[in-house]
Amino acid sequence: MGADVGHATNYMTASVLVDTNILVYAYDRSEYDKQQRAVTVLDELASNGLGILSTQVLAEFFVTVTRKIVVPLSVAEARIRIDHYLHAWTIINVTGMVIMEATRGVQDYQLSFWDAQIWATARLHQIPVVFSEDFNVGASLEGVRFINPLVSDFRLANWMS
Repeated sequence: MGADVGHATNYMTASVLVDTNILVYAYDRSEYDKQQRAVTVLDELASNGLGILSTQVLAEFFVTVTRKIVVPLSVAEARIRIDHYLHAWTIINVTGMVIMEATRGVQDYQLSFWDAQIWATARLHQIPVVFSEDFNVGASLEGVRFINPLVSDFRLANWMS
């Protein structure tokens, strides 16, 4: 279910954009503790309807789990996982507006382009929280807060209100 930025969709009821690294850890057997935390977080987000993915995240997920983790998924397995996410999660399409906003994130905040695209997707779709391991934990940028759900003291209940 993609959204067009021009229609100012508000995803406050599904309020967490999940970055690629959190999704990948759920399948990375070489990082057992992070894998367990990622699985728990993703299951909770899915069961409560709070999780959102972008087409960028799904594309990066495919490349990473089929090529870059210690025990990669087969292409067929990765396709099955992506199909599941497409049917079970809210998916936001990367649009031209998201790309332009990402370029502003690179210019104004010195984010990498790919991180800026995650931030831009959340900001333009009014998603207040991004779960990621890549950003400065607890940082907030124009109304988007970055949280690392893989740290040992993380409690998902704190983000589900």
